[in-house]
Amino acid sequence: MSQQLAIALDQIELSLGEGAGRVHILKGIDLTIRAGESVGLVGPSGSGKSTLLMVMAGLERPDSGHVNVAKHTLQEMNEDQLAKFRGKHVGIIFQSFHLIPNMTALENTAIPLELMGNKNARQLAEQELTSVGLSHRLHHYPAQLSGGEQQRVAIARALAPNPEILIADEPTGNLDETTGKQIIELMFNAQEKRDTTLVLVTHDPSLAQRCDRTITVREGNIFEKPAQQKAAGAL
Repeated sequence: MSQQLAIALDQIELSLGEGAGRVHILKGIDLTIRAGESVGLVGPSGSGKSTLLMVMAGLERPDSGHVNVAKHTLQEMNEDQLAKFRGKHVGIIFQSFHLIPNMTALENTAIPLELMGNKNARQLAEQELTSVGLSHRLHHYPAQLSGGEQQRVAIARALAPNPEILIADEPTGNLDETTGKQIIELMFNAQEKRDTTLVLVTHDPSLAQRCDRTITVREGNIFEKPAQQKAAGAL
């Protein structure tokens, strides 16, 4: 694991909503994550952990504070610049897959590569799908795939540009236990093989224990226990 920082958050404040309904979500968050590190974010629903993840991805802009990800200062970018930044540096895996329904698995996986102007987008997408065990599903549409297969496509899509940072928001939340374990193995194996920084939100304590660090988010604040040895084969 590198000593170089992949993510640095400094005094992040963020509120959502308007008027009397405005809610203070993140409260002075300071957090650093090293390159190649895996970090699990846990905490009760509504604690702010998914919002914190979206700040790291540049999908939510904080009201104040500084966000530095992959040596880029996100608050200095406009929306177009942020989109290009994510396409190159950050792979995102959502609980609900977020695949485009009228595109095949191959087309969905190739999208970020095509947006980057990669001339070998289809070839690289096929390689990524093969690596997650979907070489026989390249030309199937999301509706023709199981939940586990759709999440495998989402993982292949996230990894296709070979990002420095992989962000996952409840990646097993819509899957059964057996399929969820398979998805987690795929994700951690890919992270370790590529030395990618992994940040994931989960309600599953055993999944969080697979990470190098576990951070609890509660009422917009973060708490971290002293470092413990990474759990081996926790799943």
